[in-house]
Amino acid sequence: MNDPEHIRAWQRLSSEITTSGMLAERNLRDLIGTRIKHVLDLTPADHPEALPGEEHGLRLLGIGYTRVEVPFAEPQEEHYAAFVRAVEGLPRPLHVHCVANHRVSAFFYRYHLECGWNEQEARALMAQQWEPGRSDHPTAAPWGQFVREARLASERRRKVRPTSSIRTQMDETDAI
Repeated sequence: MNDPEHIRAWQRLSSEITTSGMLAERNLRDLIGTRIKHVLDLTPADHPEALPGEEHGLRLLGIGYTRVEVPFAEPQEEHYAAFVRAVEGLPRPLHVHCVANHRVSAFFYRYHLECGWNEQEARALMAQQWEPGRSDHPTAAPWGQFVREARLASERRRKVRPTSSIRTQMDETDAI
């Protein structure tokens, strides 16, 4: 794959999903080489670093665009739910970005936990961009709390789910 690693905080999560920080106008054409079909932007439209005309520029290139505004200082459950709906419903390959890939990486951390990833793998992927619980950024505290709550919820789900009593179709076939 032709990854434009010069894009701020570029990261490939899979063959179907890439992430980054804010795109510059000169980066829009770079997405064509990655065969991106749609861009999901988590940056509020009034953010000083938001790219004016991003949606229009992408559409001219044949790339779809969706914005889910997530205020950095106040991530809410409704923002995460809108992110999940978008990630699960938008065309692939999908590129997800915000200003510095902080919102995106924290949301994917939780999403990966909810998809069954182990905590260490999900955290290692997020840590390539940042560790919200260790950030000295004045508005990072809500993200540290978001990540802690996601980890704790994931741990509770694993303790509640009785994995030993779950049988797969393959298990039943093998027993015959």
